[in-house]
Amino acid sequence: MEGEAIRTMRLAGGEALPLDALLADGQPAILKGVARDWPLVQAGLRATRDAMDYLRGLDAGQPVQYSRGDPDIGGRPFYNDDFTRLNFEVRRGHLGEVLDGISAHLEDPRPPTYYVASLLVDRALPGFSQANGLGLEAHGIDAPASIWIGNRVVASCHFDAPENLACCAVGRRQFTLFPPDQVGNLYPGPLEPTPGGQVVSVVDFDAPDFERHPRFRDALAHARTATLEPGDAIFIPSMWWHHVRSLEPFNVLVNYWWRRSPDYLSSPLPALHHALWTMRDLPEREKQAWAHVFDYYVFGPAGRAGAHLPEQARDMLGPIDETRARRMRAMLLNRLNR
Repeated sequence: MEGEAIRTMRLAGGEALPLDALLADGQPAILKGVARDWPLVQAGLRATRDAMDYLRGLDAGQPVQYSRGDPDIGGRPFYNDDFTRLNFEVRRGHLGEVLDGISAHLEDPRPPTYYVASLLVDRALPGFSQANGLGLEAHGIDAPASIWIGNRVVASCHFDAPENLACCAVGRRQFTLFPPDQVGNLYPGPLEPTPGGQVVSVVDFDAPDFERHPRFRDALAHARTATLEPGDAIFIPSMWWHHVRSLEPFNVLVNYWWRRSPDYLSSPLPALHHALWTMRDLPEREKQAWAHVFDYYVFGPAGRAGAHLPEQARDMLGPIDETRARRMRAMLLNRLNR
């Protein structure tokens, strides 16, 4: 799939990650070779078996959740034909079982799908982060590492609310990114169920059906693409859509998510669900009126709605702090439970 290349940055030896600049720019970027010296990366460059043995050596033996799909899903955890069920099973087992399953099918052209997604490293692989890390804490970023382990898996196009720095550790990965304003051209699927916890595009990127999804052509005009080699990292800004294809028989990615807002600010996703429930099906004139209200209170400048009031009268129109957040949460729960 063609698209505009993602900007690539090459850092000199020992040069600090330019996270402040990346966050200020708000555009995706490739950080070439920043994880090249990781022991896991070096093991994978030697041999697939070495990378698997490295992970086995750190395995704490904790049960892990993983996806397993038949060969006919083509490595794409997705939906059945009518979008009512998923086309794979979610299982619990041990990491060694997953590695054994992948290993048994390394030479198969159409293997069954094995996929461990977003496994917290510190719990499952103690000691991993000490040897394989990017030093984000030096930037004041608290972002626990997650690891993704599988064979040739396709992660359908989706977005994540946090900022994301993802390191290709073993194998190669192809990323296709779209800016947030392309949501309507990507044909998002059901909000529930979802293959991985986030709404995904229903477009088959391998064989787009432009009769069913004509606006996808417009999305492609805004696509950014890159193929990451072992040791490369990609910065994916908050809310950017990304389609990720693992290209080798065995692949490992390590990523770091973090929010730039305080923990006491809740996720906006429940607000979306609430708005669907309370506003989407209103008469059009009322919907447009509410759009003006939301623009005034929410999407406009943060201080505008309360600027004409004395500070002591602003209450929730003033800046949200932890105390005010707790009070607002209690108020909402009380109203929802009536």
